[in-house]
Formats: sequence, structure tokens, C-alpha cells
Amino acid sequence: METLHTVTTQYGDVSGIKTEKGILTFKGIPYAAPPIGANRFQPPTPPIPWAGIKNATEYGPTPPQLTPNTGPFAELLPNVVIPGDDYLNLNIWTSDTAEKKPVMVFIYGGAFVLGSGAVPGYDGSSFARDGVVLVTINYRIGIEGFLWFGDGVPNLGILDQIAALKWVRDNIANFGGDPDNVTIFGESAGGMSVCTLLAIKEAQGLFRRAIAESGAGHSVISPSSAKLIGTRLAEILGVAPTREAIGEVSLEKVFAAQGQLGSEIMAKPSMELWGEAAFNLMPFEPVIDGHLLTASPIECIANGSGKEVDILIGTNSQEFRLFLVPDGILPKITDSALDTAAAAYGLSAEAIQTYRTNRPDSSPGDTLSAIITDWFYRIPALRIAEKHSNTHVYEFSWSSPACDNLLGACHGIELAFVFDNLTNPGFSNMLGNHPPQQLADTVHKAWVDFATNGNPGWDTYDTDNRISMRFDVVSQITVDDRADERSAWDGVR
Repeated sequence: METLHTVTTQYGDVSGIKTEKGILTFKGIPYAAPPIGANRFQPPTPPIPWAGIKNATEYGPTPPQLTPNTGPFAELLPNVVIPGDDYLNLNIWTSDTAEKKPVMVFIYGGAFVLGSGAVPGYDGSSFARDGVVLVTINYRIGIEGFLWFGDGVPNLGILDQIAALKWVRDNIANFGGDPDNVTIFGESAGGMSVCTLLAIKEAQGLFRRAIAESGAGHSVISPSSAKLIGTRLAEILGVAPTREAIGEVSLEKVFAAQGQLGSEIMAKPSMELWGEAAFNLMPFEPVIDGHLLTASPIECIANGSGKEVDILIGTNSQEFRLFLVPDGILPKITDSALDTAAAAYGLSAEAIQTYRTNRPDSSPGDTLSAIITDWFYRIPALRIAEKHSNTHVYEFSWSSPACDNLLGACHGIELAFVFDNLTNPGFSNMLGNHPPQQLADTVHKAWVDFATNGNPGWDTYDTDNRISMRFDVVSQITVDDRADERSAWDGVR
């Protein structure tokens, strides 16, 4: 039988639920004031204190976004949208409120335009069961979080993440968490956010460890690129290129314009038109503004930012298949298209041939998927490990049977295993029937162990001993796996 449980925060009391399995859950707790009215396009401000006991038994509102309801991506990665203004909130799972336990704060992915901490697959009960206080947060995405024309405050979505971490520092002890043992972790845009936070002075001291899944330190844009993107968005909407003018437009029209913008970038990925977004196809992402973020995260980390933080970073073996298989694009890719695309990423003809030779039975689409996986995900992750002295590296290699056994070890596939939520309905279409529970046990334990003491169970990575853990039905240590493909990117990525 579920029972209510009340905890005090610095802004007021909250009432959560204790489940039949003994897990306390608190949902929809505001960590900042609603970012509307005078607070819109402004840094987050503290929530307004409340009297009485706030009901924290259900998820609160999620950030405004347009999420697909049909199609392969909606089926493979179902999203949740809950309307409401008070969406800068967080959710907590804990076994009890008495002792100091390690804390993990999850930052969701979604290309900085989708997602929330309320996605059912991010339920933190398994972490709480295993002695961790698990927190999921919301942050501003799309135009609300990352639109910038060069004036006003940039990177509002990142500032939201910092505000949430400050709330955790100040309040998590009342939920049984240790504010001095906080691990941030995120996937895709969440992993990119983790690496961005490592590079930001204002975030120092708010976390002790960091896990970046399928996102690293290369994915940022320059102020000029941000202005190009914002100006084109304004043109589509027929308004002046300012936040204020775009803010007057209905969200429905803004979302439609965001979608058109993304389609235009994909159809004509020109540096002249879109700057860095021409390569990663993400119009909204952190901006190197010169104040909060002074350089790309990989440059900042190479220069010593975050050196006191333990890092676990990794990727999935076939990340880009998520974007080529479900829509049927992969079999349509020709050898000519492969050569053209790979050359645009900076690979020499000799390096392209290396990828072909290593996959003698693969189609051009398979080979291009491997190349883009390395450009977008694997190589940036290894660059972090090369530049940061206390970094553990992993690769997740279990292949999904979905899409007629073609989906593979694609982007996002590891999340169900990390959260030990294989039976969650939101993951069922991606995982297929009977995903290996023993692999979830292994991966989940590595994340818990790393958050607890900084050791996931294998040695750190360095350029003399390129150790990585490959997670699969039979997991094993590898040393400089696919070295010829890794070295092909030297001086390129």
C-alpha cells in the first residue's frame, strides 16, 4: 500500500509517495520560478516559497516542445508533454531520508529541443533501491533555452541546469542525499550538457563526478552561427530578429518554424547559411558566448576545466543507425553518397577505404553509419578521455533486434540498461523481446559504483593504455579497439 511522506525544502514542505517496494518518490518540485512573463528569456530565479504542503505525487509540467506522436521515432523513443508554466521542476527517488547517500542527477537528451525529466523510462526506482538518491530535472529547450542574437543572457537552458544543481546542493540532504557526493549524468544532448557544465566556472563545486553518454565536448556553436539561425527563424515567422518579437508569436507557429528550420538545415547543410549547425544539424545548442562559456567544452577541459571531477564517458557501437534505419534511409545510400558525405566530414579517401575494408560484407549505408557514429559520438568522447586524466571509457555494443534486426547498438539503446528499466513499456519497441537482464545488472551496477566511489570496475583511459569496457551479453575489456579508424580522425576531429 502506498503512503504519503513529507519532506521540508527551503521553499516549503512537499509530500511524496512511499511505494509498496519502499521507494520514496517526490515529483514536480519547483527549483526555479516559472520562466514566463517578466522571467521569460531571463536567467532562472528562485521559486516563490509556498505555505502548507505541496503535493509532489505526480510529475509537473514539462518544457514547451513539439513532439512527434506518430512515426518510427515516436514508437522507439516515446516522449511525454505535460502542459503548464511551472516546468522548471525536478523529481526525486530515494530509499529513505535518514542517511547520506550518493546523489545522481540526470540530464535528458533530445537535441536540445525535446525531452523532460518526466519520461517514464527515467524512473529512478532502481537507483534508489541500490542506495542512490536519483534526481531528474527539466530545463528550457529550443528557443526558450538556446535562442540568442548576441544581446541578452545566452545559454538559459544551461543556467537552468546550474540552478537545479544548486537546489540539489541546498536541499538534497533532507531527502537522504549527500550534497558532497553528487554525480551528474546525461545522454545525447544531456551528455553534451554534462561536458558543457564541466567547462563552466559557475558550475564548479556542484558535482564531484560526471557521466556523459553519447554526447561529449564538441557540440557548441559560435555567436555568429547562433545569429544566423535566429535570423532565419525570424524570417520564417515574419518578425524582427529579436527574442522579444519571436516571444510574441504563438508556440504553435514557433514549433512549426523550428521544424522548418531543421528541415532546411538538413536539406542544405551549408556552413555559410548555418555555421557549425550545418554539421551536427542541431540549430539550438550551447553558444560560446565568451562569458559563461569561453570556448568549446573540449578546449576548456584540455586547459584544465573540471580537472577535479571524475569522468565516465562512452558511446554505443552503432549510434547513427537510429537516424538511418527506422525511416528506411540506410539501404538507399550509395557508394557515391558515402564518399561525398565522408569527405565532407574531413576523411581522406584512404581513411574511407579503411572503414570499407574493416566491413567487407557491409552496405554503403552501414559504412557511412559507422563513419558518422565516430565523427559525432565516439571520437569526441575519446578526445575528452585523452585530455582529462581521470576518465573511464565504455562502449555499449548490445544489438537490438528491432527493425528486423537492423537497429543495432543504436543511439539511446543503453538508457534502459543504465536505469535498469527493461520492462518499462516506453523502451519495449526499441529493445524487442527478452532483452538481457544480466547486462542491465552489469551496466546499472557500474553507474552506481562510479557514483558511489568513482570506480566503475575497470581502469582509467590514457593515450598509452587505451582501456575501455565493452558492454554486451558477455562484457569485456578492450584496448585501443579499432585503432586504425580512431587514428584516421587525428588532426580532423
